[in-house]
Amino acid sequence: MFDYDLLCIGSGPAGQRAAVQAAKLGKRTAIVERGHLIGGVCVDTGTIPSKTFREAVLLTMGRTFPNEKLKGSASNHQLSGQTLLARVAEVEQAQADIIHGQLHRNDVAILTGEACFHNPHTVMVARDGQTSAVTAANIVIAVGTVPARPPGSLTDSNLVVTSDELLNITTWPRRFTVVGAGVIGVEYASMFAALGIEVTVVDKRDRPLEFLDRELVDELLHQMRNAGVTFRLGETVERLEVVEKPSRHVVVSLESGKRLVSDLVLFSAGRIGATDHLNLSAAGLKTDDRGRLAVDHEYRTSVPHIFAAGDVIGFPSLATTSAEQGRLAACAAFGIDTEPMASHFPIGIYAIPEVSAVGEPEHLLTARKVPYESGVARYREIARGHIMGDESGFLKMLFHREDRHLLGVHVVGTGATELIHIGQAVLGLGGGLDYFLTTAFNYPTLAECYKVAALDAFNKLSA
Repeated sequence: MFDYDLLCIGSGPAGQRAAVQAAKLGKRTAIVERGHLIGGVCVDTGTIPSKTFREAVLLTMGRTFPNEKLKGSASNHQLSGQTLLARVAEVEQAQADIIHGQLHRNDVAILTGEACFHNPHTVMVARDGQTSAVTAANIVIAVGTVPARPPGSLTDSNLVVTSDELLNITTWPRRFTVVGAGVIGVEYASMFAALGIEVTVVDKRDRPLEFLDRELVDELLHQMRNAGVTFRLGETVERLEVVEKPSRHVVVSLESGKRLVSDLVLFSAGRIGATDHLNLSAAGLKTDDRGRLAVDHEYRTSVPHIFAAGDVIGFPSLATTSAEQGRLAACAAFGIDTEPMASHFPIGIYAIPEVSAVGEPEHLLTARKVPYESGVARYREIARGHIMGDESGFLKMLFHREDRHLLGVHVVGTGATELIHIGQAVLGLGGGLDYFLTTAFNYPTLAECYKVAALDAFNKLSA
């Protein structure tokens, strides 16, 4: 009856994983991708380019180490946008090639073009003025999100940009303003500050990144301020105005009356589901006011054979969780019983410094009146921290006071997003303080932080 058993709209982590899972079940599977690279937003404008840009900044500037004595002597003026963006393009293409090869090996058809629904089982794919109809028994919507646009009609690809356009710049601004202190805004603010650029971050909230442990956020903001970032928190942007003379720049007017003069503005105030072009009404679907789709525990929408996964369904909007959602959606489409996704997934923020967390933060445990004790290890106490020149990072573990089970791990500093996985494994397996007290870690490594933090918690519990 249908061309395919499963059709995935979008080739990001959710669509890619759903397609491969269906193919491994012996199903006829295809992916529709409208971008110029396989891999969706993750590879094209999101995760891969931003993290590659960060790494290139660190390596080029010699600022892998926070210690001032170990920083390189390269002049900011000797660096060009082309130098860093060439590396970004190289990694993007390599990742797209890897994904393309994986899909090809699993006999997943790749359809390039813009997809929209004609009816619940038919998707029209438009490319180069030609349109073809594709039918499928099951469909997974995995189109991801796009940045919210600046208010009003102001758009200037040279002066006011979203994260999609930011890495198209080829010369550095002297003054850079970031509107929105979410994950993306904070990451790029720290990267541009590492290039020696004057950076100002504006956000209407008094505290950014409210989902993270507050001690981690405090340390992140402290280090970013030391790098030259100015935070205007509790401030709302009233308007953005492009001024032509004496040279083109942007004036950011705040409701408080403050005015910020900037050579480049990154508007990073949230993302919305990339669903406008899908003609969802033809499939019997509706989105919320942010373009997102509601799903049940199997990632099934209100139309039983249509599923949605990844950022388009909202929180947690992580590449890793999106991939797992896609796999589970494909299994549900063909009646395969699976375990639900693990509740403990790591959060990684690739700012400078890195921040990562798994489990509960202190303020939520306090609000829930959970008795806990913390153990902290600071990088300056660890031999590896001295070797690397990072003496400001730290790892914190939270344990239940009564049964000593691990409740959460929170890290800020070099390698935080790698280091977190030890805690994630112990948390997922139901382990606790005794594991860390009796386990030997390689020396010298940052993993020793777990031993030191456990001993700190043990001392507090024994007092």
